[in-house]
Amino acid sequence: MIALVVVVYWLTLIALSVYGLLGLYTLWQYWRHRHDTFPVPPLPANPPSVTVQLPIFNEPFVVKRLVHAAVRLHYPRHRLQIQVIDDSTDNTTTKAARLVAYYRRKGINISLVHRAERAGYKAGALAHAMSTATGDFMAIFDADFQPQPDFLQQTIPHFIDNGRLGMIQTRWGHLNDAASALTAVQAIALDKHFIMEQTVRHRANLFPKFNGAGGVWRRACLEDAGGWQTDTICEDLCLSIRALLQGWRFRFLPHVITPAELPATIGAYKSQQARWAKGSLQCLRKYAWPILTAHEQSLAARLYALLTMSAYCTHGLVILLLLLQIPLIVWDIQLSSWLWLFTLIGLGQPLLFIMGQQVLYPNWLGRLRHFPALLLVAAGMAPTGTRAILQTLLGHHHPFVRTPKQGDQNRIADDAAPIDWIVLAELFLALYALAGIMLAASHHHAGSLLFLATCMLGFGYVALLTLQEATTTNRFPLRSFRLRHSPVKQVEPSTVQIHTPEPLPFEQNSLNRII
Repeated sequence: MIALVVVVYWLTLIALSVYGLLGLYTLWQYWRHRHDTFPVPPLPANPPSVTVQLPIFNEPFVVKRLVHAAVRLHYPRHRLQIQVIDDSTDNTTTKAARLVAYYRRKGINISLVHRAERAGYKAGALAHAMSTATGDFMAIFDADFQPQPDFLQQTIPHFIDNGRLGMIQTRWGHLNDAASALTAVQAIALDKHFIMEQTVRHRANLFPKFNGAGGVWRRACLEDAGGWQTDTICEDLCLSIRALLQGWRFRFLPHVITPAELPATIGAYKSQQARWAKGSLQCLRKYAWPILTAHEQSLAARLYALLTMSAYCTHGLVILLLLLQIPLIVWDIQLSSWLWLFTLIGLGQPLLFIMGQQVLYPNWLGRLRHFPALLLVAAGMAPTGTRAILQTLLGHHHPFVRTPKQGDQNRIADDAAPIDWIVLAELFLALYALAGIMLAASHHHAGSLLFLATCMLGFGYVALLTLQEATTTNRFPLRSFRLRHSPVKQVEPSTVQIHTPEPLPFEQNSLNRII
């Protein structure tokens, strides 16, 4: 039994180190490609037609902001169509219809595409809207995005002289990264993904991908790849893989920033991360063999694609590593002195977070004050991620759970879900790690103290945020149990400079009266 535990422990360490090496490989590729540039070609006098698609579902707080931004895109009006693609079951539809009617009276080519059912979720809605889309290119923005006026001017010209360029992805900015420690943590994580990982994926041709919003698809590419499919809840990754396997090229523009709202609550963040974990694993199961046998792609690209799609499995590995700690301590198993090598390899991913801030922000050292919270949240999300992976492997039904948006509301959305009882697993693992710390101290196992402390603080921190949020919103059955709650602050965005254009001539006062 002891030998089995030791073997499992080492195998777990080796598996985690693979993802650490992936981080180091990404750093190396970034260094190689950091100076690659793609200048913006001039927009032709007769530009191609573009359809801007705005998929929404029950978004009463942000629909006005979204449509308001879309109609301000600088592009010839006779070549631009806007579709508000709505599956809502609340008053969002009424608000959207009023906005659409208002702008249509002002000569804007905008329409409301509403479905009475939500079959296929976002992918189904986008597929349904394609029958009435007129553009040669499809620009997609989710409900929480606020595209800048020059978005199309910065993206569409790249397609003109490159007939095999099928998709352009822009970098997500952050509208509320300074609202709380939680949103600051998410901003650091997304910055790492975009400026480090997406830069490398696209410039080194390592299976680049569309992120679901803030990008533009060539219609011919989208249709050649089979269109939007509804058998996964990561429709963006699913379509990206099919397009790449068909030989289309992608491009990432890190200097073009599309601001978006970060989940303001831990419940919303858990929901988002669980959906991304399930969708990634669904795509891995669907495309693992086609990717492995895609010999037109380099071996490095194929391995990179498979490892990144399976990256959420690290949540389960972290929990397994934690659970093995106490048996090893009790049995007084002294592991090899080579253990430090795994710690060194494990720095690959944290270094990506740090480099992402250093590349993007002059005040990057100040922004890294949230780095400890990032490590705690990353560790504390392991139960949520592990459950999502197990549900996918066991074949459970996977509905597309939307992430509630706050917009300008200084409160949690009314449709916030009931408390997620995964908090019990978080509390158990925090206490388990605490017991491990006490045992390690008494048995002089100093080598495991840092990992145990990180787990204890991480699981405890996420559990505390969950309970705090639940009691504040009366979603916790023990109403007498209260925690001090500080509402989310509404502050000016610090990550990206938002340039709000002057109102259109006909909008001085009338728009505010329709909603």
